[in-house]
Amino acid sequence: MAEERTFVAVKPDGVERGLVGDIIGRFEKRGLKLVGLKMMQVTPALAQEHYGEHKGKPFFDGLIKFITSGPIVAMVWEGKNATGLARNVIGATNPKDAAPGTIRGDFAVDLGRNAVHGSDSPTSAEREIGIFFKKDELIEGWDRTIHKWIAE
Repeated sequence: MAEERTFVAVKPDGVERGLVGDIIGRFEKRGLKLVGLKMMQVTPALAQEHYGEHKGKPFFDGLIKFITSGPIVAMVWEGKNATGLARNVIGATNPKDAAPGTIRGDFAVDLGRNAVHGSDSPTSAEREIGIFFKKDELIEGWDRTIHKWIAE
């Protein structure tokens, strides 16, 4: 299977709580390769583009207000089935349904403060990566020597 890329962001609550290092470590330990990373303040326009599919829903304004309320850490992870693996590491969207051992299962208690965003499909990942990263901000052609111990 070809390498896949996915988008993950530590939301303002995760940044404020000092969870960035723990969250990055979970993806690294799972065997994904970090190929893009930046801390940034999301503008309202960027937030509206990111959450565009939710426009018109009752929670849309709250999403925009929250994601722009503090800095985020935006990341691109690469690996075999990266989106599916990342979703498993992150856990269910609602922390009450998230299994222990997942990011949300261990660090979140409220749906509106669930610490991290992860793309829900390879198609969404491609769109979200394009929103948050320019092509020259991503590492290309880097092969970690450990990769042979992670995937065939």
